[in-house]
Amino acid sequence: MQRPCLFLHLQFLKLEMGWLLALGCLAVAVAVVTGSERRQHQVQHGPCSYTFILPEVEQCQPARDFQETNSLQRDSPSSPETAHAKPPWQDSKLESLENTTENSTQWLQKLESYIQENVRSEMAEMQRNVIHSQTATMLEIGTNLLSQSAEHTRKLTDVETQVLNQTSRLEVQLLEYYLSTTRLEKQLVQQNQEVSRLKVKNSLLEQRFLDMEARHSQELQASQQEKEQLQELLDRQSRLVTLLEGQLASSTRNSTLLQRQQAALSDTVQQLLALCISCVLPEITSSSKEKVMIFRDCADIYRYGITENGIYSIHLTNSTQTIKVFCDMKTRGGGWTVLQHRFDGSVEFHRSWEEYKMGFGDPSGEHWLGNDFIHVLTTSQDYTLQVQLKDVEGNQAYSQYNNFHIDGEDKKYSVHAHGFSGTAGHTSSLTRTGTMFSTKDQDNDRCSCKCAQMASGGWWFEACGPSNLNGIYYAGVSNVMRYNGIKWYYWKGPSLIVNMTTMMVRPVNF
Repeated sequence: MQRPCLFLHLQFLKLEMGWLLALGCLAVAVAVVTGSERRQHQVQHGPCSYTFILPEVEQCQPARDFQETNSLQRDSPSSPETAHAKPPWQDSKLESLENTTENSTQWLQKLESYIQENVRSEMAEMQRNVIHSQTATMLEIGTNLLSQSAEHTRKLTDVETQVLNQTSRLEVQLLEYYLSTTRLEKQLVQQNQEVSRLKVKNSLLEQRFLDMEARHSQELQASQQEKEQLQELLDRQSRLVTLLEGQLASSTRNSTLLQRQQAALSDTVQQLLALCISCVLPEITSSSKEKVMIFRDCADIYRYGITENGIYSIHLTNSTQTIKVFCDMKTRGGGWTVLQHRFDGSVEFHRSWEEYKMGFGDPSGEHWLGNDFIHVLTTSQDYTLQVQLKDVEGNQAYSQYNNFHIDGEDKKYSVHAHGFSGTAGHTSSLTRTGTMFSTKDQDNDRCSCKCAQMASGGWWFEACGPSNLNGIYYAGVSNVMRYNGIKWYYWKGPSLIVNMTTMMVRPVNF
């Protein structure tokens, strides 16, 4: 890059020297010219043209001895003798012209040699000065170029550094974008997989919903058929009632005949009573002996030697009151006093607080012994509770609690049960100790939903809890999960359909 620049500078130097020579030639020409009206003499020397103004003839002086000097040659003045002589006009004029011409020629030759010497020396000096000035200029220009080149190099280095930094940042950002894109792709794949799983679940749920809808339709049809059957039964009962009303009317008309027959029957009964007195007197005597014995529970009856299941009378502790109970003398050693028994759904268990307090049902069938009696019985001594269960398929299981009793009415018949064992589940389904009893008209549970109304029956509900042996009795097999049915959750879960339940107690030390 520097050699072409040096060549251009040399060419420029040559052109500048040519212009300086031309200017020198013009300066010499201007110095020689003194007037436009004088005679001129032009000399061509190379590219320069020299114009000389000749002196007037009348002012020419006689020539002096020639001496080579550096000053310009002057015209010699005419001699006094020539001046005083007065030749004829033409001769003097011609002679004067010849002298003038000769002097001018010599002068011009001298001037030419002088100019050539001066021009050569001045040109040499001028060339040296120009070379020095051009060299200094070239050095200065070179220095400036080097400075500018260094500056440009520094700027280029800065720009390159900035570009590298920017490139590094872009590479880092690109890497981050790549990693972010990779993460997003992974998340997208996971989301797609999750969507696929949800679609599968949705398909399964839709299938289950369709199955449930089909079952619901079948149950609805069954309910409709049952409704039609009930309607037919109602119609038959209506016809039967009409028939009975007719029979009642005819019976009323025949009341006189019935009265006569009743009188005859009374006589016959009197005769039979007289006959029975003589036959059953020994049995009456033995019954009187048994009444003398006081039994606190079925365990006392079993210890007395009575080992058959049946209904017996027991006397409550610290009371003269007698209550009939069913005694189970066969299950696991016997001596069990039955508190609750269900097997056919013939008795309604969705009852009031007062009914659960006093008890209801028949001890020989479905019944609830009564919370007051259960409290007095289980607080008289330590009792073991056993809950027996049987489902519609005939499977049996039991849960046993080694220590069981309930508080009185003032504490809402709170239940206390400890020492769980048995086959009806891996853990106890009976609510925890201290839970109060609730019925449809007295809510003592810990749920705002009133479990006794929702789940039906009276029971120790905490927050509706995992058990309720007094719920609605549903007979038969069904796939419908009923919340208000008989429940003992940890045996077979919410799908349990119970066919029989029994709650019974006996002393711990039996």
